[in-house]
Amino acid sequence: MSDNFLYFGDNLKILREYVKDETVDLIYLDPPFNSKADYNILFKEPTGEFSKAQITAFGDTWHWNEETERAFREIIRIAPSNVIEMMNSFRQFLHPNDMMAYLTMMCIRLVELKRVLKDTGSIYLHCDPTASHYLKTLMDAIFGKKFFRNEIIWHYRKWPSGSRQFQRNHDCILFYSKTDSPERIFNKVDLMDRTQSTLKRFGKFKIVSGHDEDGKRLPSQMEEEESLGVPRDDVWDIGRVPPIKQLFPTQKPELLLSRILRASTNEGDVVLDPFCGCGTTVVEAYKHRRKWIGIDITHLAVNLIKWRLSDMFGLEAGVEYKVVGEPEDLEGAKELALESRHQFQWWATAFIDAKPFGDNKKGADTGIDGWLYYFGEKKQLGKAVVSVKSGGVSVKDIRDLGHVIDRENSGIGILITLEKPTRNMQLEAVNKGFYHSETFNKDYPRIQILTVEEMLKGKRPDTPPTIVSYKRAQKSTREDNMVFEFDSIT
Repeated sequence: MSDNFLYFGDNLKILREYVKDETVDLIYLDPPFNSKADYNILFKEPTGEFSKAQITAFGDTWHWNEETERAFREIIRIAPSNVIEMMNSFRQFLHPNDMMAYLTMMCIRLVELKRVLKDTGSIYLHCDPTASHYLKTLMDAIFGKKFFRNEIIWHYRKWPSGSRQFQRNHDCILFYSKTDSPERIFNKVDLMDRTQSTLKRFGKFKIVSGHDEDGKRLPSQMEEEESLGVPRDDVWDIGRVPPIKQLFPTQKPELLLSRILRASTNEGDVVLDPFCGCGTTVVEAYKHRRKWIGIDITHLAVNLIKWRLSDMFGLEAGVEYKVVGEPEDLEGAKELALESRHQFQWWATAFIDAKPFGDNKKGADTGIDGWLYYFGEKKQLGKAVVSVKSGGVSVKDIRDLGHVIDRENSGIGILITLEKPTRNMQLEAVNKGFYHSETFNKDYPRIQILTVEEMLKGKRPDTPPTIVSYKRAQKSTREDNMVFEFDSIT
């Protein structure tokens, strides 16, 4: 049985159904900050350019609606009295608006996170000044203000802004423990580099005693030992991940997560990230030999994490970790399609290693749900149009796909469908003819129909060799965690 798990779904539901009480040693969460920005998973064109068609991974805004009203009422029903009083105070002050919706959805999840955290465990909540003051008050109510340990300031640099205020160059990380247990894990890591005069102030003293030649005890004396260094403080200067290297716009640097993991866990401990995005937490947990649980609500993020683990470490799903929540059979695919047409499209395109196209917003239908890049002629790139259908299909869908590949000057079109194609659909696809590759001296059907059932059994599109659509992740091994950096003296 795997020790590591990657879940697709709402983290509240996953926590309640899969994570037992007091089984997690460290929780790191980097939730949306209610900054009214849409964050996208970044895809890289095989040409090396950034994709012009970005995919909305999640809307960074929660609104007050029926779902948040139900969550608020559930908090009133199940939460401790001090949490109820705090949430009622928030509602009286903020009224039912977007910020109140955000705090409500965070509160009910933080209550569950406290449940799964061990008494010896710690939680790090990553936020920015947009909502950090509200979240700290909420954390005080849920975890207890006496268990507040640090407000860590992550300081970084970016291009100056022209606004009439000081440049915003930091995030906050709220560090709480669950109890005052003497067994609580906290390791002093990454000592700070300082001058010799400063280090001397942190020297250690030891009592030295001995005996003379006659065996008589000599008076004890104090001797100073060389200092190992200055303990880490709560301001961390760590550079952001440069945009050109980002797999995800909110991606956090690996050194940041490495420091948190090494401070609050030991080898073999369990790390949980309920908003795992592009998977930096699970990557660092794997490197440092910690067990991990990652949760995300989009198939885009889940597939990105699977690809990142494979690209960095050569891991495949089911070998070092188990993926839970993705369709494993036709019925599971149908359930996903009923739940969310866009999630089904993203899952299906990623399943054949295609790059999703467009987003989940309303707009003109281009007839394109994804691109599958392949090696074309004379070292040029070829691209197959991918169309995904979660409902009924007919010969009209084949004709429409034919028009799209002609319009896009594409060699191949791939129709992924839940339903089995009709005889007329198969005939129409055959009538579109073949794409001939001079490079590989082979003919490929211009229109190919791939059912989800066939796809789940291992069938893939018939194309020339394909090209990965994600940006490459930096190769890494578990041995990389032996290299730690000192802060520079400024």
